[in-house]
Amino acid sequence: MAKAKNYKKTLIACYLGFITQAITANFTPLLFLTFKSTYAISLEMIAIIPMVFYLTQLLVDLIATKFVDVIGYRTCVVVSQIVSAGGLVLMAFLPEILPNAFVGILISVVLYAIGSGLVEVLLSPIVEACPFENKAGVMSVLHSFYCWGAVGVILGSTLFFAVFGTAYWKILTLIWAVVPLINTFNFISCPIERLVDDGEKMRIGQLLRLPLFWLMTILMICAGASETTMTQWTSAFAEAALGISKVIGDLAGPCLFAVFMGVARVFYGKFSERLDLTKVMLGCGVLCVVCYLLASLSPISIIGLIGCAICGLAVGIMWPGTICISSQKCPKGGTAMFAFLALAGDLGATISPTMVGAIADAVGGNLKTGLLFATIFPIILILGLILLVCKSKKSKTNKPLKPTLKP
Repeated sequence: MAKAKNYKKTLIACYLGFITQAITANFTPLLFLTFKSTYAISLEMIAIIPMVFYLTQLLVDLIATKFVDVIGYRTCVVVSQIVSAGGLVLMAFLPEILPNAFVGILISVVLYAIGSGLVEVLLSPIVEACPFENKAGVMSVLHSFYCWGAVGVILGSTLFFAVFGTAYWKILTLIWAVVPLINTFNFISCPIERLVDDGEKMRIGQLLRLPLFWLMTILMICAGASETTMTQWTSAFAEAALGISKVIGDLAGPCLFAVFMGVARVFYGKFSERLDLTKVMLGCGVLCVVCYLLASLSPISIIGLIGCAICGLAVGIMWPGTICISSQKCPKGGTAMFAFLALAGDLGATISPTMVGAIADAVGGNLKTGLLFATIFPIILILGLILLVCKSKKSKTNKPLKPTLKP
């Protein structure tokens, strides 16, 4: 008798994969002001770091539409963990070894961003291919581990800096590199299935001709922008714009943001079968706009910080929710669809934080002004969701009625 496959092991490996991505995405932003003071890097130059991170992910997402199915999920996901660990290790050494510290930081960022991009493309379809019930709930809980990883990174880093000081950030970088290194062995041995058989999946050309796919793409761009802008800039925003100490700012800003984001995803994962996902996302979009306005316009520091934190609750469902809707509406989209959605999310995550940094630098380092401009993304997301609801109602109305027999 063949031994039953342990898909829980696959799920655990994917959980740790998202924790790895959380490390690579959230640890470096905690060091933005440390880089500024240690290496004399301007805010405008620092804004290039998240841009390079997400631009690299974007390119990986684009290339992945072609090579992932050819090389195979297992090889690609193992590589994702190896390069993530390698990038973090190099971050501890290259800024001191190279003549230009900023170049050393960017090289490290590019390397672990490759790993993060692969994680983003692969983990959702790997879990989608597993024979779990209530896929929308499982997917939401899966993505919550990115949030819990972010919380762990922020809390762990804050505690480390409080005890040892930011001068020892390189040692902490090496400690975080252990997580993807260990998870490499999990992905080597866990069961991994194909999402769609080669003869059944849609071709890229067919996918690109679907109007619904482009609507999902716009939603994903706005979801990536809404989430990542606050993630990348909350720590610096709390220190520079609100005048709060780094320890309190990191705990009350990005840490609470990640907690609320994780709570939103776990909550939806538990009650997904009772909730209308599109309506939930619409409500979250409205809340997100309110949070951005509170952070950028409130003259009271604590109100601005509350806006930053609650924003995590607002954006929590946006990314996994868009993936779930796309998977439901287009079940034969295959790896290419997940890769293009990740590409769209990273495009938003590249544009918005960079825009915030550039605008803030142009107005004398005022991050509030930059965040105010970023409010456009959740507004567009709301409009896109309203269009999706209208299209759904129209398609139901236009369904042909069953003929009735005359007596």
